Amino acid sequence: MTTYDGIGATYSQTRRPDPRIAVKIHAALGNAATVINVGAGTGSYEPPQTVLAVEPSSVMIAQRPAGSARALQASAESIPLADDSADAVMALLTVHHWTDLEAGIGELFRIARRRIVILTWDQITFRRFWLVDEYLPEAAAFDDTRAVAVDRLAALLGGARIETVPVPHDCTDGFGAAFWRRPEAYLDPEVRAGISMLAQTGEKVLRPGLSRLSDDLSSGLWHERHADLLDRETLDVGYRLVIADL
Repeated sequence: MTTYDGIGATYSQTRRPDPRIAVKIHAALGNAATVINVGAGTGSYEPPQTVLAVEPSSVMIAQRPAGSARALQASAESIPLADDSADAVMALLTVHHWTDLEAGIGELFRIARRRIVILTWDQITFRRFWLVDEYLPEAAAFDDTRAVAVDRLAALLGGARIETVPVPHDCTDGFGAAFWRRPEAYLDPEVRAGISMLAQTGEKVLRPGLSRLSDDLSSGLWHERHADLLDRETLDVGYRLVIADL
């Protein structure tokens, strides 16, 4: 059983691709005529030229929309495909779940002809995010155990370039920091179920911090403390594209 067999049942509702982030991902893929999506989940951000999705969780595969690219149930560390299978390979918010990062990166190199695009996050920047800094340090501590340093990832990819992915204030993709200007969303159990760091940290551990957040929202303290965020359209919360040309 994979992680997402247990926590991924609502991803098609809570993790809808954001079109502004999609633009950045698709631009990073360049003019690739064929794309393979590794750690594909429910298929978010797959461009029309996607020819195959690789995903270990049957629960996630079952949520892929009708008309999506064919899905292959397999892990990133051992992809049963021939060398040079596609122009580009993308892996979005997935490398932190891999059991063997080096093996997974090796497989991306093997099946991609021209480009590898990875979406990940910088844990140092993310730790300054108000949710984990002020309310849920336990979730940040959990992410410390699995986050992949962006510099390490770039080095494994042979000196890849790194691009910042700002998060819109009304982001439709409910990942960890998507609700930076909508704090009440984190009080919704369905939203938390779609964020792996919260779902895996567990409700019992999160309860005291969520109670403090609820109190601070009710009293207006959160809005007073974070007034500088309320007029912002986007925020850099640490999300990064790592792009390697082969």
